[in-house]
Amino acid sequence: MLALRVTPGTKDSAALEEVSAPVGDAVGVAVRPMGVGICGTDAEIVRGEYGWPPPGRASLVLGHECVGRIESTGRGFTAGEFVVPIVRRPDPVPCASCAAGEWDMCRNGKYTEHGIKELDGFCAEQISIDPRFLVRVPEALGRRAVLVEPTSVVAKAWEHIERIGRRAHWEPRKVLVTGAGPIGLLATLLARQRGLEVRVFDRQSNGAKPALVRRAGADYAHEDLAGVLRAEPPDIVLECTGADSVVLDVMQHNAPGAVTCLVGVSAAGRRIPVDVGSLNRGLVLENDVIFGSVNANRRHYESAVRALAAADPSWLDAMISRRVPLDSWQAALERKPDDVKVVIELAVP
Repeated sequence: MLALRVTPGTKDSAALEEVSAPVGDAVGVAVRPMGVGICGTDAEIVRGEYGWPPPGRASLVLGHECVGRIESTGRGFTAGEFVVPIVRRPDPVPCASCAAGEWDMCRNGKYTEHGIKELDGFCAEQISIDPRFLVRVPEALGRRAVLVEPTSVVAKAWEHIERIGRRAHWEPRKVLVTGAGPIGLLATLLARQRGLEVRVFDRQSNGAKPALVRRAGADYAHEDLAGVLRAEPPDIVLECTGADSVVLDVMQHNAPGAVTCLVGVSAAGRRIPVDVGSLNRGLVLENDVIFGSVNANRRHYESAVRALAAADPSWLDAMISRRVPLDSWQAALERKPDDVKVVIELAVP
């Protein structure tokens, strides 16, 4: 069977190779991957900038956003069921968070992640997954469930935003989402499902992203972020770009008592001047909260499945810009101007 392998730390080392056994857990449920989504982390790994192979190996099977079908009945599953494998595994110690099933909040950094950190990913013709780390997906959602993993990240962010908001009386109305990539669009979807007013900011002025934002019932802006923030200070901000100047703007300009969730990861090494005293003064005097959020645990995956099942199927289909067959995987990593989410197809419907 074929698997897409890469040597972490080595630029452009990705190659489609034969493997002798299903990728994944030695003892698990046989799953036939149907599609694997490509994200910025995959691109970083292919460029040699990120990623860790399994111990004792040089190569890593790529891919962590996956939907598949169960191959045979057993272990609590029925052949043909759609499932999504969970990406992160708890550390072996385990820390207090991992022991409680909250591996997304791992305290010692010894967690592992499929397709990213010390565990093979899912971009293979067959995988074997411990049933404790499989999430069922409704038949009606089907192959669109390739969006569950990125949605789980957003579901966690929203859960934590709402927990923080309950520290005091709170009636949020306005949400700003920065970035109209997959994470930003899914953050918008979950905000609209909560009945909130949403504005999305992105530099792209036309094409698929503005259209998807408006179809979701949100406003779209592409110029003068600071002006947008001053005109209508948001109660909630989900920062999904990681762009330095955008992060700084959303920290400085929001409503009193605002909650800002940083979901995008910034590149290190760039420096911009910051008036730390002024920033601190504003945060303290307005009771603002800024926090970071990454990854997800089982309950966030399950929340993501419910959110996607309740969404307009045609909107979800429009989020997937291109579906590329496995033998043309290189095309999936070539970014096109109007791409939102690109999926590598591993099996026919």
